[in-house]
Amino acid sequence: MKILLISSNTTTSPYPIYPLGVSIIAAALTNAGHYVRQFDILQHEDFLTALGQEIERFNPGLLGISIRNIDNVNLMNEQYYIETVKTIVKKIREVSKNKILLGGAGFSLLPELILNETGADYGIIGEGESSVVKFAADAANGIYPETQIIGPVTRLQGPEIFSAQYEEDLIKFYLQSGNIASVQTKRGCTHKCIYCSYPVLEGSDIRQRDPRSVVDDIELLSDKHKVKYIFFVDSVFNDDGGAYLGVINEMLRRKVTVPWTGFFKPRELNDEIVEMMKQTGLIAVEIGSDAACDTTLRKLGKGFSFQDIMECNDLFVAHGIATSHFFMFGGPGETQETVLEGIENIKKLKKCVAFIFMGIRILPDTHLAHIALKEKVLSADNGMLKPVYYISPAIDRDWMEKTLTEAFAAIRHCVFPPDTFDTSLRMLHKMGYSGTLWDLLLPDKKHPARKHNAAKQ
Repeated sequence: MKILLISSNTTTSPYPIYPLGVSIIAAALTNAGHYVRQFDILQHEDFLTALGQEIERFNPGLLGISIRNIDNVNLMNEQYYIETVKTIVKKIREVSKNKILLGGAGFSLLPELILNETGADYGIIGEGESSVVKFAADAANGIYPETQIIGPVTRLQGPEIFSAQYEEDLIKFYLQSGNIASVQTKRGCTHKCIYCSYPVLEGSDIRQRDPRSVVDDIELLSDKHKVKYIFFVDSVFNDDGGAYLGVINEMLRRKVTVPWTGFFKPRELNDEIVEMMKQTGLIAVEIGSDAACDTTLRKLGKGFSFQDIMECNDLFVAHGIATSHFFMFGGPGETQETVLEGIENIKKLKKCVAFIFMGIRILPDTHLAHIALKEKVLSADNGMLKPVYYISPAIDRDWMEKTLTEAFAAIRHCVFPPDTFDTSLRMLHKMGYSGTLWDLLLPDKKHPARKHNAAKQ
């Protein structure tokens, strides 16, 4: 069967992220004998016209739409993505009578509401590799499920997780948009952050891919596709059980070195581990610090202190690794006193970049949603399809925005609102600079680095 998979992601903030989920589903369907094409709306200025033309040329028997995010989780500059999915569904209906299947992490959070809102035919909850193969096999014979929502099914074990089917045209586009390609080393998250949907989507147990397969992906991207920068998309790269060390050791064993970054948590790192990662190409880290003082860290369910954050920051900086942090103000337990304490704490961090958010997007089935209901920040009949943000009832939003703006206005490496740097970053990517590039905000950074000629790739 011919199947067209569509990545509906429109965000490029802080930089374009390769549509890994779509590519993994493409691999599963291709391995099952289907003829699959991938369509990324970011590649096209007029993506609806381009999509219509692609459908008419390819004539797929099934169309899948991946929803990576519902919105941009940024209270200061809200962007809602489901309207885009609705326009895609509408366009498909104009040129095809075949079934439309939704999936992706964003869809799995609110499947019934999104399906009703968009008007698609079916949707898959959770990991889609096995469900989509069965759906496609039945659809090829004209058989469709009685219910519109499929799944969730038993989660795949690590070795069962497919490598992505990295498509040449997509890779070329992302080479010109920062040269960043995505790789997943594992699924699952053992942490209990009250606002986070990762355990809901991926489970609370670590399911590690075979490190050899992960490094095969890295070599494919680096050698064949000439990718210059790898982004490990794991919820936390340095997991408590040390699964990540299997990937690092395999890269060292095979002498694979490519610039890379990922999400890190403070604690349980040391000089030896950081130096090993640096030898494989670790060039920058994004630390999920999330709150800026011990009171609010505890309220968010974090298992570390601000002292741990400072020590982690200093460790990476000492090894020459560009370091960034993400902080959210306004969570449970936030008061004027904790806001002021948090500001001073962030200012104490040395040689790093801090991205500062105000408010926390409330997501279904999280502990934060229960708190919001109890405190009447959220009404019981609100399905949370449109963005709803938690701000502590003990804090005045206008005061907090004014205080954060004034505190960080003159500090170049403390970014509030968090998307302030995005326009400059996109310009640098168009000029041919690779990577995340927020390291250009570091206090001692004077010249852009890692430039490549994208036209030659």
